[in-house]
This record gives sequence, structure tokens and C-alpha cells, in this order.
Amino acid sequence: MTTTRSFVAATGCYIPDNIIPNSDFLQRQFYEKDGSAIQRDSAVIIEKFREISGIAERRYASPDQTASDMAFIAATKAFTSSGMNPETMDYIIVAHNFGDVKFQTNRSDTVPTLASRIKAKLGIKNPDCVAYDLPFGCPGWVQGMIQADYFIRSGDAKRCLVIGAETLSRVMDFSDRDSMLYSDGAGATILMATTEKNKGILAHKTQTYAADHACLLQMEHSYNHENSQADIFLKMNGRKLYEFALSTVPQVIKLALDKAGVHLSEIKKVLIHQANDKMDAAIVDRVFKLYGMEYNDPSIMPMTISWLGNSSVATVPTLLDLILKGKIENQSLNKGDKVIIASVGAGMNINAIVYQF
Repeated sequence: MTTTRSFVAATGCYIPDNIIPNSDFLQRQFYEKDGSAIQRDSAVIIEKFREISGIAERRYASPDQTASDMAFIAATKAFTSSGMNPETMDYIIVAHNFGDVKFQTNRSDTVPTLASRIKAKLGIKNPDCVAYDLPFGCPGWVQGMIQADYFIRSGDAKRCLVIGAETLSRVMDFSDRDSMLYSDGAGATILMATTEKNKGILAHKTQTYAADHACLLQMEHSYNHENSQADIFLKMNGRKLYEFALSTVPQVIKLALDKAGVHLSEIKKVLIHQANDKMDAAIVDRVFKLYGMEYNDPSIMPMTISWLGNSSVATVPTLLDLILKGKIENQSLNKGDKVIIASVGAGMNINAIVYQF
């Protein structure tokens, strides 16, 4: 019996031009959650942040850009590189968490959906091209890929456009040290059906830990109590999130590998959400320990966080596009290579895909 799988036929990304180095935060006054000003020198806080996160700079969208604008550019690059006709898409799935947020506001705009806006920008008139949004925390783009895979495997679709786009710079509290993590960007992929064996998505696994962990990331008022208390901003419990990720993500990755019948020794790369340099390394180290192996080759986990920061749903598709287009030094993917694609984020949601090129 012929098995239909889905494979990545094209990729594209948009990296904003505005480079924000850590030095831009030197004049900021940071506050604790209780509203008290942190007395330590900002330079000390920033250097400690760099040591933990690995971030030296990040990118912010231009004032005239929104998430859907960046998503449109990323999608256009995917279509241009592949020569595909946008009218042939069966689904457009757009992962984000805050919709379009205009410059100097933190108000989400999600009507119409970003997917409908992008479909309109692409000029797609085909009504059978279904466009919808997917708010799923940072793992949103990975989950969009999983949903598209289900559509393709069922025979409901042959081509799906999956996008992750976010402007976190507009929903963060600049009086919070964690604001230095966040950035903006967009990444897009086109999944297509194939009957070729040993190609494409081999298996995937998703879990949601809401009962005890739903609020590790949530919206709260500014730590600087002099700011308007009508506004809310993205907040996280960093320590508990770190502990949660280390205890759960490796297991989900192993479940996906087991489902695919693939051993970790067969994996060429781990493409993980660019959340925090030390956390990602610790996650991969624990995955190796589950197999009685040593994680001693950092090149297996390509990283962009040092210069792109954490752009939520955009980190993994951007990373994938840069590798496939030869834009990350000493990183490549070749036919037959097996990789893990994984993410963790608000909800708390975790997912992993086993993919073969």
C-alpha cells in the first residue's frame, strides 16, 4: 500500500533590519516583580543575561511593519525560490500569539485573522485555499507543520503554507530583564505530498501540560508601577520554565523518535526553538543521556539566538531556511539526513517532529 507523506518543498524567512545590541539596554532601569528598582549596575545585569541566554543582539521590526507584513515577505520568498503558484495552496496556517501589534502600542489585532490578511496580500483568490491562525505559544509553527502533515496524509491537501511570525518587541515590558530575550521575525515553509519512501515527516508528538504549568508564561502588568496599569505585557517564570523544559522536552523528543522507529544515533541535527542557549543545550544533553550517549558535538544543534534573539514561532522556520540556503557557517542538510525539530512554550506546550531530507 502506498503511503503519503509530507515534505518541505520550499522555505523563506524575513529577518528585520533593525539590529538591537545588548548595549542598547545599558540606560534602562530594571525592576523586580514587586515594583522595586534593581540597584545593580545595568552593565552587570546585561553581562549576566548574555552568559545565560547567549544573546548578544536581536532584531526588531521597523515601525511600519506588523507580523503579517513580515509573514507575507517570508511566504513570498518561499514561493519565489520554489516557483510555485500561490493559488495551488490548500491551506495557509499562520502561527502567532499576538496578532498584528502596531508600533508604540501593545494591543493585539486579530480581526481579520493574520492568515486571511496574508492570503489577501498574496492575491490568492481560490476559496478552497483555507486560511486560519494557530495561537499555540512558541511551538506554534511546529504544530502548524504537524496539522498540515495530518491534512496531507488524510488526502485532504496536497500543498500547505505554514508560517510563524511575531513582533514580541511590542508586547514586552522594558522594565523587566526578560525583555532582552525577545525579538521579531517570520519564517515560512511549504509542505507538499509525496509517495517517496524515507522522505519528509516520519513522525511527531505533541503534549500540553496545563494543569500545573499553564501560567509559566502569561500576560501581566508592568514591573514599573509608574507605567499604566491598563496595559499588560508578556511575563515568564524563568526558573520554573527552565526546570519544566528540562524534565519534559527530552521525553517528548524520545516519544517522537520511538514513534518513527529512529534511534538518536541516526539524527544529523536537532533544530530546536531558540529560547535560551543554556536551556537548549541542557535539553539536548538530556536527550542524549536517555540513550546512554554523550552530547559532545555542539554542531548537532545549530543556533541563531546569539544574533537573532528569541522570536517565538519564527525561530525554527528561520533557522531551517538559513541552513537550507547555506547562510549558517559550517551547517548543511543533505538528502537522507534525519533531523529532530522541537519546541516548547506557553500553555505549556511541547512538540517534536522527526524529519528526513
